[in-house]
Amino acid sequence: MTSPIAVTDPALAAGPTAAAGSRSSAELIRAEEPVLAHNYHPLPVVLARAEGVWVEDVEGRRYLDLLAGYSALNFGHRHPALVEAAHRQLDRLTLTSRAFHHDRLAGFAEGLAELTGLDMVLPMNTGAEAVESGIKLARKWAYEVKGVAPDRATIVVADGNFHGRTTTIVGFSTDDTARAGFGPFTPGFRIVPYNDLAALEAAVDETTAAVLIEPIQGEAGVLIPDDGYLAGVRELTRRAGCLFIADEIQSGLGRTGRTLAVDHEDVRPDLVLLGKALGGGIVPVSAVVGHREVLGVLRPGEHGSTFGGNPLAAAVGSAVVELLATGEFQRRAADLGEVLRSGLADLRGKGVTGFRARGLWAGVDIDPALGTGREISERLLREGVLVKDTHGATIRLAPPLTITREELQQALAALGTVLARHG
Repeated sequence: MTSPIAVTDPALAAGPTAAAGSRSSAELIRAEEPVLAHNYHPLPVVLARAEGVWVEDVEGRRYLDLLAGYSALNFGHRHPALVEAAHRQLDRLTLTSRAFHHDRLAGFAEGLAELTGLDMVLPMNTGAEAVESGIKLARKWAYEVKGVAPDRATIVVADGNFHGRTTTIVGFSTDDTARAGFGPFTPGFRIVPYNDLAALEAAVDETTAAVLIEPIQGEAGVLIPDDGYLAGVRELTRRAGCLFIADEIQSGLGRTGRTLAVDHEDVRPDLVLLGKALGGGIVPVSAVVGHREVLGVLRPGEHGSTFGGNPLAAAVGSAVVELLATGEFQRRAADLGEVLRSGLADLRGKGVTGFRARGLWAGVDIDPALGTGREISERLLREGVLVKDTHGATIRLAPPLTITREELQQALAALGTVLARHG
């Protein structure tokens, strides 16, 4: 199996990795079966090296990565500035716990607050931890500031949401695969249709601590709400005296052509949840960023994380903030997003039944007669392009923001080849 796509990255032109001399892809996949929990169904490829937008398997075959770790790799694999920041910090200090101060945390928090236009930062590790922290903050704010009766606070969420995998979060999921078999669930959540301001307004009352939504629903297939929806959520929550929490873990940090997806409507939520790309694909870094009057409700001992805001994470996170502060990656995502939209539009009616795209992020609906999303992903794998399916016959495209126009066009051509071959 040889990729027809030309290798443009000289760093991956040296041939098979050392791992290819030990166990093959097939052997490694078989070796995982008895010792790894079966909570994922990966595509049948075993990656060993990566640089930029290119990855290489243990046999030395190369692929264009159009998933970018679900947006964790917005700056590509092993971006030199991020790798350098990690190497520098590894030689100095990696962990203190929050029992002590360290010299990288203030700069990270200052930079992230300035980048997002908010006041304070609560550093955590994973995206799910950021969501859980946002939920805790909203409830505490509701009791101490809004005056909701103890243990009566509610949070309104949207149908089709994906906010993580903890038991609290899956309890308000509407995806049976994520939810079934994990109850009993935490009460206090109300689910309304996504992109429906009337339903949202009907669900909000005096007990509502917050409205928690994704500005773009990624796992649901890159669902983009109507223009004005996010501004409407902001206005509604302001009138109702509750918080607006935006989960920007996938949509934020340049992916959509702006720093945050809410920036497309000039909206500033009370809390923004960040993760994935904040760690540059090197370490898990997440954060709740928000207004002082909300984050200020936390007092010592009420919430924490041993690794949250650790020196290595802060060093890499600061380097990510520095990359985004230039605006270069936001501009690239916006400009190349037009190339992505144009290429997908050309495939409409040729196997693509519809698509939704913003910046370098798209959900592409494939004619079910041509195969499931999984089957299309496996066929693209054989063409040297990595994507991943979501519900039904939908695939997601989220290349690193460092991809070139030519590489993006090559990947779209590969999708066209796959669709034509099975059409």
